[in-house]
Amino acid sequence: MTISSFMPPVRTLMGPGPSDVHPRILAALARPTLGHLDPLFVGMMDELKQLLKYAFNTENELTLPISAPGSAGMEACFVNLVEPGDKVVVCVNGVFGKRMCENVTRIGATAVTVDCAWGQPVDLAQVETVLEQHRDAKILAFVHAETSTGALSDAQALCALAKKYECLTIVDAVTSLGGVELRVDDWGIDAIYSGSQKCLSCTPGLSPVSFSDAAVAAIKARKHPVQSWFLDMNLILGYWGEGGKRAYHHTAPVNALYGLHESLVMLQEEGLENAWQRHAAMHASLAAGLEALGVHFVVDAGSRLPQLNSVYIPDGVDDAKVRQYLLAEHNLEIGAGLGDFAGKVWRIGLMGYSARSENITLLLTALAEAMTQQGYVCSAEDALAAAIK
Repeated sequence: MTISSFMPPVRTLMGPGPSDVHPRILAALARPTLGHLDPLFVGMMDELKQLLKYAFNTENELTLPISAPGSAGMEACFVNLVEPGDKVVVCVNGVFGKRMCENVTRIGATAVTVDCAWGQPVDLAQVETVLEQHRDAKILAFVHAETSTGALSDAQALCALAKKYECLTIVDAVTSLGGVELRVDDWGIDAIYSGSQKCLSCTPGLSPVSFSDAAVAAIKARKHPVQSWFLDMNLILGYWGEGGKRAYHHTAPVNALYGLHESLVMLQEEGLENAWQRHAAMHASLAAGLEALGVHFVVDAGSRLPQLNSVYIPDGVDDAKVRQYLLAEHNLEIGAGLGDFAGKVWRIGLMGYSARSENITLLLTALAEAMTQQGYVCSAEDALAAAIK
């Protein structure tokens, strides 16, 4: 059998990630590969750290991209800060809170869960009750932007609670970085991780992380070795530290880092707050169009993620057939529900370069077509008029 080069079609990516990748970023990926210890590449690494500090709104020295996707960023935060026997309070209001619990238990620590309703933000009163009951907890962990439900939690208030009870914080910002307000230093976040493929509109495979001075002190004071050699920040610092001399740790994904650098340059050019406002404006347009189609949101307006729109599948409409139609007829991808929401919701992404008015027009038109074919009564014209208005 002779296998030819893989030539993928051009899709419009409006699922929970990856998002559309801007042509400038794709061009950056194709630039000549340098050695991962080349002085020019090391200089770009320093720029990348500064750009990530801008995106996170932080001055944390330990701010860098992990050479692996967001799940590895999550694991990096947990394995560096959690030790066997520790107690960690974990807020669970969707799939990714559950993954945090899995990290805690695999380390040999105890996860105390704050179970909140799916589709709702983390309940502050519940969290305080649990923290009051578990004064020996070391860490409060929560998902800022729950990708499985589209709910946005109040990270600033949760961090204030953690400080009140003398806990460090671990925050999942995989879907929030670059899409909604996020202020690491002002809010007192101790450890945070994200992903390159969401609102940064880069390719998947990198996980920006940042650790506060208090988190770094906790890492240095560990009684047990970090469970993961590859994700041990003590070792990674030798490669990502400041200055020209770097200790070999691993071969960095050179061209992928070019892409992340370019995406962050573009974020800086747009302006962080402008990016937040663009996502909010595109969400308002999409929301109006979906409501005109009779498609309703899972999350209340005050707690919705503008970049991840979780909506109920109308009665009588077949989930899989709609998604297959969009992909086959329009090269358009939206996401299925996860966990408790499997088969009940669609997850529609408006992240980064995907958050454009032409994508909203395509989605509303194609979705109306797909549902009409199944006997559902709706009007694409009404939806487009509402979106424009």
